[in-house]
Amino acid sequence: MSQEIRWNARYRDAGDEYLFGTEPNRFLAHRAELLRQGRTAVSVADGEGRNSVWLAEQGLEVTAVEISPVAVEKAHRLAAGRQSAIRFLLADMLAQDWPPAELHNAFDWVIGVFIQFVGAAERVRQFAAMKQLARPGGRILLLGYTPKQLDYATGGPSVLENLYTREILREAFADWEIEELVDYEDDIAEGLGHKGRSALIGLVARKP
Repeated sequence: MSQEIRWNARYRDAGDEYLFGTEPNRFLAHRAELLRQGRTAVSVADGEGRNSVWLAEQGLEVTAVEISPVAVEKAHRLAAGRQSAIRFLLADMLAQDWPPAELHNAFDWVIGVFIQFVGAAERVRQFAAMKQLARPGGRILLLGYTPKQLDYATGGPSVLENLYTREILREAFADWEIEELVDYEDDIAEGLGHKGRSALIGLVARKP
């Protein structure tokens, strides 16, 4: 099953509800002051718009990238209801020709929150695409689950190779300046999709 079909089904099954809620991810929201050091942001695999809408509310010029038309339709609705101007792009961030040249080195911030829908091989491609989006001196903010999340089963992937460790992220961003790398546990409540005790890891890394 393709990623588009799988995610369309998940977002459609949520009906009028938002699968992961309408509030921003807490790790992202707690870095509001840092985010204001930039002017432009792109949120990849943005889903139904909860993070991109919040970023726009912080005064950033925001682009949101998502593979699911169902999710983008709901994101448009959320943005309109909160009077947020966002550029929505329907695209597969894992496609070989993505990102297009006009998006290379274009953003102060590249945001990836819970984008662990790929294994180790495709993750290399995923992170490479995100690095291309960031301008020199720009940053990537990444949040995901650690392997301990398999014990909690409160959201996220059920496949070990999709999960992040400090070692995986240090290696992936060895050519960048890692400004923050923290693993921790938290009780999260993000719509129907993420609820309960969770094993998390967050990264902020700056492009040379």
